[in-house]
Amino acid sequence: MTTVLLVRHGLTDANTGGVLAGWTPGVHLAEKGREQAASLAARLADVPVAGIVSSPLERCRETAAAIAAGRDLKVSTDKRLGECHYGDWQGQELKKLVKDPLWKVVQAHPSAVQFPGGESMPAMQQRAVAAIRAHNAKFGEDATWIAVSHGDVIKSILADALGMHLDAFQRIQVDPCSMSVVRYTELRPFVVRMNDKGGPVTDLIPAKKKSRRKASSDAVVGGGAGSS
Repeated sequence: MTTVLLVRHGLTDANTGGVLAGWTPGVHLAEKGREQAASLAARLADVPVAGIVSSPLERCRETAAAIAAGRDLKVSTDKRLGECHYGDWQGQELKKLVKDPLWKVVQAHPSAVQFPGGESMPAMQQRAVAAIRAHNAKFGEDATWIAVSHGDVIKSILADALGMHLDAFQRIQVDPCSMSVVRYTELRPFVVRMNDKGGPVTDLIPAKKKSRRKASSDAVVGGGAGSS
């Protein structure tokens, strides 16, 4: 199985200022965001990863660079992990956008949303999930890797992994510099963590192969129809 650590970028001034940044260039991590990224990097220092793939936007690349520091890894970028293309909404204040009739559709029926001059939310989900699947195949079934992306993008990936319709994805919360974890198997994805912002990560460190085989055997023995 391939394990993916989905990391949202750290806090930016656009986040605190209530602005929908989208693909606006020059949106960097705020001081708090840099602290968040450094803290997450320290938490993950002992977790071996096969690669780190980031959205091409600055705030994600800066978060990814903090996580990659001290590792013999080069961060790669994939535009499919980039923010939703919000079109005419990009750069506008949220307090203005909430008055737009489309806002209610975004909240209640996102699968029907096509942003004016921009991307549809289903298209965003499709290209993001395709990116995850492609990198899973690239890194291999025993790999753990990190994808650094954006709130709506990560929520859409989690909705897919949970078997949820996109219209329910607003029920998922993904805070700045949070980590969500999905394990992809031949049978189905398993969502291990969501919106994780602290605590130990020892369960993400692969066990030795002998121990893994024993754990798998124990799971089969203990996972019968009569188990609770």
